[in-house]
Amino acid sequence: MKATEANLLKFLKKSPQFVIPIYQRNYSWTEEQCRQLWTDLLRAGRLEKVTAHFIGSIVYVERGLSNVIQQEALLVIDGQQRLTTSTLLVAALAKHFEMKGVGELLETFSAKKLRNYYLLNPDEEGERHFKLLLSETDKETLLAILQGSPMPAERSTRINENYALFQQLIGQHENELGAICQGLAKLVIVDVSLDRSQDNPQLIFESMNSTGLELSQADLIRNFILMGLEPKLQGDLYKSYWRPMEKGFGQAAYAIHFDAFMRHYLTAKTGEIPNVRDVYTAFKAYARSLKGDTRDLVADIHSYATYYCAIALGSEPDSSLKQAFHDLRELKVEVSYPFLLDAYNDFKHDRLTAAELVQIVRLVESYVFRRAICAIPTNSLNKTFAGLSRTLKKDRYLESVKAAFLLLPSYRRFPNDEEFQRDIKLRDLYNFRSRSYWLRRLENHGKKERVDVENYTIEHILPQSESLSKEWQAELGPEWQHLQQRWLHTLGNLTLTGYNSEYRDFPFAYKRDQVIDKDGNQIGFAHSPLKLNLGLGKVSTWNEDAIKARADRLALEAAKVWSVPQLPPDVFDAYRPAAVKAGQQYSIDDHPFLVSGPMRELFDLFREAVVALDPCVSEEFLKLYVAYKAETNFVDVVPQAKRLRLAINMPFHEIDDPNGICLDVTNLGRWGNGDVEVRLPTKEDLPYVMGLVRQSFDRQMGGPQDA
Repeated sequence: MKATEANLLKFLKKSPQFVIPIYQRNYSWTEEQCRQLWTDLLRAGRLEKVTAHFIGSIVYVERGLSNVIQQEALLVIDGQQRLTTSTLLVAALAKHFEMKGVGELLETFSAKKLRNYYLLNPDEEGERHFKLLLSETDKETLLAILQGSPMPAERSTRINENYALFQQLIGQHENELGAICQGLAKLVIVDVSLDRSQDNPQLIFESMNSTGLELSQADLIRNFILMGLEPKLQGDLYKSYWRPMEKGFGQAAYAIHFDAFMRHYLTAKTGEIPNVRDVYTAFKAYARSLKGDTRDLVADIHSYATYYCAIALGSEPDSSLKQAFHDLRELKVEVSYPFLLDAYNDFKHDRLTAAELVQIVRLVESYVFRRAICAIPTNSLNKTFAGLSRTLKKDRYLESVKAAFLLLPSYRRFPNDEEFQRDIKLRDLYNFRSRSYWLRRLENHGKKERVDVENYTIEHILPQSESLSKEWQAELGPEWQHLQQRWLHTLGNLTLTGYNSEYRDFPFAYKRDQVIDKDGNQIGFAHSPLKLNLGLGKVSTWNEDAIKARADRLALEAAKVWSVPQLPPDVFDAYRPAAVKAGQQYSIDDHPFLVSGPMRELFDLFREAVVALDPCVSEEFLKLYVAYKAETNFVDVVPQAKRLRLAINMPFHEIDDPNGICLDVTNLGRWGNGDVEVRLPTKEDLPYVMGLVRQSFDRQMGGPQDA
């Protein structure tokens, strides 16, 4: 590697041609970054004391051996953003000189010299005519700008917008053309040339982007896949798979969604959820574990990206699936995507019909919505969906999905009708995160002619006003303030209307029968065509009983909209875990150190604290230790004469132990499960030790929701 400081314009002038390899990301500088470059350039041009302005490095490698007759193009490994932006700036300046008839400035700046020195190779033809060739997405747009030809049908948004921005900025400062040229002449880069025979471009590329600030995880992955391949194979894979994938996401959405997609893809493939900052590292490990060739891997990524676009970006052609995916997106349950990617893959391979896949998506929707209504913590959802596909019997797909949901343990449970109906009647649904979603689903369930809820607003039948009218106070009774506070935002008191301003805070009877619109049409509740308003015309008084009665009716309907999986008892029984075989059963009496004495008192305090972690925690006495489980053991207790020895079930390197009392017992063959041993001798040590135990419990529960 050889690195030298270089003036940007001189660097461009002496270089034969720069080519952005197809494995590089698309041009992505935003208006903000272009304006920053412009500000720096103007400052340098205006101030004589500023002799140079550094804009970064440009790293390149020769594609082949140069000779006296012809110099080879240089492949850009890093720096394409600043190189492309500089080219757009010079092109905009040359265009301005031409349009305004500006002659030569500062002896070296004219339209002809700007083009022939820094944008074109005037004596070359074809693609060799241009100083810079971008990758597929951006190439034709830049060439159209440099040639003054019509824009391609699929133009590069960023190239086009930033070129127009520089034209605008130059026009706004045309009285400072000298300063603009001076500033351009002061731009400096670090010229980094790589020796193909000695330098590894991939390793250099990674090290230069190791902070993750310049490139996304997905960009690093694309480079990792394509950089080391022969040019012909690079082009083939890019055009056949990667380019169609980029088009599927769209120019704007690719940068926003592709990193998330790659994380979901890896979760679906491995069952492990990579840290959002370590997707590239996880991908390299996954790719190196595969036995197939690179084409197989890229083809698989392409397929799953197509599924992701259908699920997450609305590109699904089937109307029923499209609506189901839309409803799920409104709940913002991205953690379900790894499971749904696998299910969609099975659908594409005819293991599932479209109707069965719709049912599965609806089950996911019901599961998540019911848990949200029942205020069950979401921190186990990512782990639940990451491993769900691996528990299924694919020859009985839909049946096994239903069974898997029904068999989830208490903290991951699928809330039953009783729990769901109880909570949905009492929950504050007005301030629920997706209130337009649940109202739309309730209104449109079972309808062929769907109502566009966006055209309606939420109406509180009992008004929100703190100073209710005397009519309302009389209708509610002496406890009207308490009743308003209790039921205002709940299911029984909320509905939809297109006439919120007409209803205002009028008494119920007026809202029901007498409201009219500007044309004299009756628009009260009794005349509403909405399903949510059915029955309101027959209610005489709107009080607590009326609100509760309507909530009961709507809760029954909600249980149908967000339904529980249904399986015949004999079918479900076949999926239940085998019962524990009859045999020796142990109890606390089988542990001599716990029968009486100081360890019994300490053990009782410990077990009370552990069981209090969550209702799902169970206790099991075994011959040599006592196990505490959620799904599996998270801590085991081996009673001893002077202490309780705890086996905490998590990797030693993950435990946060500031007091340093944990022992690493990995592969030492101790009783209990886990790599962490902790000794609990006194009740004074219990609070700290419980902090360690909770880490293991939280880890098994799925950890914080980070998706």
